[in-house]
Amino acid sequence: MSLIRRILSRRTLAALGAALPASLGVLADASPAHAISHTEATSQLQAAGIPWTSTGGCNDQELSICTSFERIRPAVIAGIITFQQASGCAVAITGATETGHPGLGYSHSNGYKVDIRLSACVQDYIAANYTYLGYIAGFGHQYESPAGNLYTRESSHWDILYYTCGC
Repeated sequence: MSLIRRILSRRTLAALGAALPASLGVLADASPAHAISHTEATSQLQAAGIPWTSTGGCNDQELSICTSFERIRPAVIAGIITFQQASGCAVAITGATETGHPGLGYSHSNGYKVDIRLSACVQDYIAANYTYLGYIAGFGHQYESPAGNLYTRESSHWDILYYTCGC
């Protein structure tokens, strides 16, 4: 399959994933059975040595200046831990499930994404090990991991979408 077809297929699936639940009237939020609490997530991140920051120095999910992990999916936490271990890079999370991100489908607010701080180590690892998909207008340069997860280099951070817990 050509690179363009792969990109379009991935985008089509992501768009359908966002639109289908809404069109069927299904609640697109992460359900408790598929999400963990802020406390559970931070415990796992601390154990792995992964810090997080927020511009407001807080974790209130309802404030966009905070970094919250409330209702994040376990695969996202496992994914970022796996990424740090595989890359050998210091990773710092700058965003997760807090207000301020679009909320449909595979989104931050539904627990599928984290943002991490830019670093040369992270950039070099992703560029060397993942497939470059191209520039996504309005977002940034996007890469796909062997596990199918998407890493988008935006202007101030990496936006990472975890479909699976592999990096």
